[in-house]
Amino acid sequence: MFETRGIPFILLDIACLILVGLPFAILTIQHKSFKRGFFCNDDSINYPYKEDTISYQLLGGVMIPITMLTMIIGECLSVYLNCVKSKSFCNSYVACIYKAIGTFLFGAAMSQSLTDIAKYSIGRLRPHFLDVCRPDWMQINCTGGAYIEDFVCTGDSTKVNEGRLSFYSGHSSFSMYCMLFLAVSVFYLSLNTDISGSATVTVNLNHITSSHALQVFCVSDFFKKKVEPQKEAEIPHTTLQETPTNGNHYENPN
Repeated sequence: MFETRGIPFILLDIACLILVGLPFAILTIQHKSFKRGFFCNDDSINYPYKEDTISYQLLGGVMIPITMLTMIIGECLSVYLNCVKSKSFCNSYVACIYKAIGTFLFGAAMSQSLTDIAKYSIGRLRPHFLDVCRPDWMQINCTGGAYIEDFVCTGDSTKVNEGRLSFYSGHSSFSMYCMLFLAVSVFYLSLNTDISGSATVTVNLNHITSSHALQVFCVSDFFKKKVEPQKEAEIPHTTLQETPTNGNHYENPN
């Protein structure tokens, strides 16, 4: 897949890319998820509504250009340093870039399709669901913390539908895919780029090892000794000891 051997193969790649991204496109256009109920005493969905700190547009505008630009530079360096010759009808630079970018887009489409299938099938409620739903409480019987399934939301329909898509996280899924794909691609290019031979591999392995060691031993608390809470010192109960006396405390003159 994603080999530039001719126009028919390129068209086949585009068709595969469209098919794998079709669930993502359909679910995004319909924007209707599974309608899950809620418990009246569930405080986890009763938080106030706030806008996303990082929007989907900002996430895509940052992650996609960075990932593609890094792959383009890496592929061009690999072709130049290794003198790669392509058997396709175009030059080697275009062929390698097409293969890398096509693979990235195919994986991104698959990742988003699987994420959205799970999101729309599960329909988990977001923490601000009740704030955007605004159900008519006069028509809901909440005695004893009952589970409510039959209710009508009076809020904005777009925000209500978005409030049912808490799990999986689309932000986390896409960010994780881009960073993992970028890390694997850079490491693969370093293995296949003849820059001082094994020195490149050694530098990359040392960098990965040192970064993970820094995270584990300095940032995380995996190997820190747990401080046991100090027990209060037990104060012994003092007893009044009576000294034996003969008679009274006054001296007997006899």
